[in-house]
Amino acid sequence: MERKSRIDAFGATSLILFAALLGLNQVLVKVVNGGLQPVFQAGLRSLCVLPILLIFALIAKRRLSISDGSLIPGVIAGGCFAAEFILLFLALDYTTVSRASVFFYTMPFWVALGAHVIIPGERLTGLRLTGLAMAIAGVVIALSHNNEPATEYALIGDLVCLVGAILWAAIALIARTTNLNKSSPEMQLIYQVAVSAPLILIVAPLFGPLIRDLQAYHLAIFSFQVVVVVCFGFSAWFWLLSKYPASDMASFTFFAPVFGVAFGWLLLDEPVGLRLLAALALVGAGIVLVNRKPKSAT
Repeated sequence: MERKSRIDAFGATSLILFAALLGLNQVLVKVVNGGLQPVFQAGLRSLCVLPILLIFALIAKRRLSISDGSLIPGVIAGGCFAAEFILLFLALDYTTVSRASVFFYTMPFWVALGAHVIIPGERLTGLRLTGLAMAIAGVVIALSHNNEPATEYALIGDLVCLVGAILWAAIALIARTTNLNKSSPEMQLIYQVAVSAPLILIVAPLFGPLIRDLQAYHLAIFSFQVVVVVCFGFSAWFWLLSKYPASDMASFTFFAPVFGVAFGWLLLDEPVGLRLLAALALVGAGIVLVNRKPKSAT
């Protein structure tokens, strides 16, 4: 397969569509929370994704191995994945999709901070520090006031999203700095869903009744999440990752919070004021700057 040296029109379009899928997914999670308890939904999703992902990997002849030294870091990453999605799915019960999108997609900044400390050659340059400062300013603006909170626990939901973003960043750093980087991308995702499914399902009863007001449309939306968002969406992401430079792809992550805010407003009629839009602009611009690499490094 021919590998590209830069993002072309097809790659850009595909990455924007993937970002749109991520933004839509948070709306879907919030809707399904009406039928399934959030933590139970998260565990059930991992459980349903696992066999589909295994079948895909076997058909595509991807390398699946635990004997390459990746087992322990893979299990640790899976534990982080479990905690991340418990927090995200709970947060979407408390706060709006629009606000959750701004906070959850601060993940690149936590990666940049962690990499600055533990990865040689990943120092924060002046440009990247500027991006980080913009993102922090955006988070402070968003947290400072909320005219129409979704629930009385909205602030908790916002903060929980930030912690989820830090856990997401931890997974990325584990994948870069341990033997997990010897695994195929599919195997890395298999570690995460295989470890997270039992962990999440074990603790799910602690968060209340597993079934809420379950309707047929909840099951249909949940199935769409499993098949289209996770299995198809992330398989397409891995394919793009094998074809295009990862550093160039990273810049497109700023579209994900944009779509999250847009879909929250369009589909759930969530309020989007000037304060949140300013926060979104700062976080989005910060993502672009943090992911921008010097020309000499490419």
